[in-house]
Amino acid sequence: MASNNLLDWPEPIVPVQTLSNSGTSSLPQQYIKPPSERPSGVTNDPNLSIPVIDLASFSNTPEHHQEMLKAIASACKNWGFFQLVNHDVDTEAVRRMRSAWREFFDLPMEEKKVHANLPVTYEGYGSRLGVEKGAILDWSDYYFLNLFPSDIRNLDKWPKIPTDLREATEKYACQLISLCQVLLKAMSSSLGLEEDYLHNAFGGSDGISATMRVNYYPRCPQPELTLGLSSHSDPGGITLLLTDDNVEGTQILSNGRYRSVEHRALVNSDKERFTIAFFCNPRGDLPVAPASELVGPGSPALYQEPVTFSDYRKYIRTKGPSGKTQVQSISSTMQPGPAA
Repeated sequence: MASNNLLDWPEPIVPVQTLSNSGTSSLPQQYIKPPSERPSGVTNDPNLSIPVIDLASFSNTPEHHQEMLKAIASACKNWGFFQLVNHDVDTEAVRRMRSAWREFFDLPMEEKKVHANLPVTYEGYGSRLGVEKGAILDWSDYYFLNLFPSDIRNLDKWPKIPTDLREATEKYACQLISLCQVLLKAMSSSLGLEEDYLHNAFGGSDGISATMRVNYYPRCPQPELTLGLSSHSDPGGITLLLTDDNVEGTQILSNGRYRSVEHRALVNSDKERFTIAFFCNPRGDLPVAPASELVGPGSPALYQEPVTFSDYRKYIRTKGPSGKTQVQSISSTMQPGPAA
């Protein structure tokens, strides 16, 4: 049963790290996925090659610039994600970020629980997404923070231990928001829009929103029965994922031309996994709708009336990860279901 109450979790929270460290040899029932959602059907095709985008071409010759825009367009249309190289994010900033947050997750549980979060904002330390009572849970813990614009930050939610975590997070976040602005310009141009279209549609330099989720996937006794993060499509504009290769696209603003890839996270019994996801989103109060330049007789709008990103985010927080159903729920091309 879904609940619209975002003030508290529907059931007591047990950190997954606690379950993993207990030495249990069997997976608790609330983490066992239905057979159709388990990772057993996943196969790896060695012939698949993830698109690689070299951002050095962004400022090279006009010919190289156009080649890069074509590569971005192809990756966004056909894959929904790509790997970035030569992106100018400082390697020392990345190292410090990883080190500080790994140290946080190594702290005693009571120190981490001081930062326990609530579903109204998700800020802080948590172990579940969505407020559906009795939902099957994912095998992961996380830490969520609001980053930009700066007036949405709640520094009381930023851990003071380790002592360098706040500074490391601030420096890393500043570099990634700059990278997102470069990508927004490139994606706008690759869609045939003015270079600043997406940048302005997201709120401009002082309005673009950004959040971060540090994901911790502990060792799992029966990884074949569960997932670290259920199948989902990221709700925002761009996701920069450190250690994995997924970057999500601007599906609504591009009227479905650039796909928001559905993906999920796996776990294993041998070692823990640790990722950092940086989400670049439209400003919360701005209406999100297809670009008018991309809508026409041969390309009708795929989505209903504009919604603000804040309203959309509130909607998905009641459900948690659920494939691409959140985006599909606002699609104007959805067919009504059969009568009850």
